[in-house]
Amino acid sequence: MWTRLKALVLKELLVILRDPRGRIVIIVPPLVQLIIFSFAATLEVKNVDLAVLNQDSGRYSYELIRRIEGSPTFRHVVMVQDPRALRESIDRQRVLAAIQIGPTFSRDLSGRRPAEVQILLDGRRSNASQIVSGYLGQIVDRFTVDHAGPRRTALPLIAARNWFNPNLEFTWFTVPGLIAIIALLVGLIVTALSVARERELGTFDQLMVSPLRTHEVLLGKLLPPMIIGTVHVTLYILAATLIFHVPFRGSLGLLYLSAEVYLAAVVGVGLFISSLCSTQQQAILGAFLFITPAILLSGFATPIENMPTWLQPITLINPLRYFLVIVRGVFLKALPATEIAHNTLPLLAIASVTLASAAWLFRRRIE
Repeated sequence: MWTRLKALVLKELLVILRDPRGRIVIIVPPLVQLIIFSFAATLEVKNVDLAVLNQDSGRYSYELIRRIEGSPTFRHVVMVQDPRALRESIDRQRVLAAIQIGPTFSRDLSGRRPAEVQILLDGRRSNASQIVSGYLGQIVDRFTVDHAGPRRTALPLIAARNWFNPNLEFTWFTVPGLIAIIALLVGLIVTALSVARERELGTFDQLMVSPLRTHEVLLGKLLPPMIIGTVHVTLYILAATLIFHVPFRGSLGLLYLSAEVYLAAVVGVGLFISSLCSTQQQAILGAFLFITPAILLSGFATPIENMPTWLQPITLINPLRYFLVIVRGVFLKALPATEIAHNTLPLLAIASVTLASAAWLFRRRIE
């Protein structure tokens, strides 16, 4: 059995590596995703253009404007002369936000009275506007505390401390998640193409009449994508720690153990898709039909808790959801073994169901 299985695994690896399209699948998407997600898909809001209408002639308003200009968040601070120009700058999307300082701002601040500042935001870009609103609110609140006098300074100050990511580095959030996403992308596409390629080239029937048994064929199709996926996981762990300087605080062994179970679940989905398809084009379409919802419903960009209640149960069958928790937890907070096991068991269940379904489809094809 082991000799036949070894021959099939080597044959699958050689087919993937010798095929130009196979090499592109396992090399180009990981490199593209590393560049796009790590550098372009930032969760921060920077280089913001801001319009300011200053109706106050006191020194406090000019000092507040200097503080805003000194913030690294804002690229250009455009001064306007009237409310109409302020409104027009947002309507034409010249700026993302605008701030209006009232005519009594300095006088109210000197008299220890509430000094109001109006912030206008472009609701068409709601997420970025909310983040910019938080930035501006912090600057204004800090400025008020610094200059409001004894009555304001007597108020308690709130000091925020960010656990596991003190400086809120977005790469600490995105790069560990890339390990799970790229393993999903490469593993699913490579597996989905394997059986479909055999059918398209006419070698699937030869494979079925060979001395190989059904479970040996499944193992032969299962192991090569898992080997390739393990190589990608290793490369991205090295990239995360050596290039992006993401701290690694957990157990490397437990991470690899859970990664193998995750890859088995992904390959199981790929084999199931491949068993249903007759051509490689159908297999690729089927793979992307699964990949896009899997990423959106994984919690990579948006928390699952923020999704509609009726949609959250669907995420329970998504293997990416569980491995994201594991890989981020192992990297940033030394996730305990019990929590890793708690998220690995659903992956084991998904792998069992998908591999059993693929085996049933294989036997049905043989019959």
